[in-house]
Amino acid sequence: MFFLARDEDGTPLGCGGLRLVQDGIAEVKRMYVRPESRGAGVSSAILRRLEEAAIDLGSPALVLETGDEQKRAIGFYEREGFRRIAQFGPYVGAARSICYSKVL
Repeated sequence: MFFLARDEDGTPLGCGGLRLVQDGIAEVKRMYVRPESRGAGVSSAILRRLEEAAIDLGSPALVLETGDEQKRAIGFYEREGFRRIAQFGPYVGAARSICYSKVL
C-alpha cells in the first residue's frame, strides 16, 4: 500500500508506504517529504494516513527502520509516539539501522 500527498495543483509533496510483516504488523516504508514541503505538516498527515490504513488492515502496531544519521527522522518519529525497539527482519545486525514501533 502506497500513498502520495499532493497539493491542490497536484504537485507531489511526499509519500509513504506500508507492507505487512510478521504477525500482521505493518512496516512503514519509503516515508519521504520533499525538502521544500518540510515543516508544513505533510509528514504528520502522511503518517496519520499510514496509521489509519494499518488499523484498517487489522495491524496491532507499526514498525519502521531509519538510519542513525537521519536525525530529523529520528526526532519526528519519537515526537509521533514511536519507541525504539530491537532490530527486526532484514535490519538485524545492520550497524547503522535504528528500529522503532508504535502500538495502534
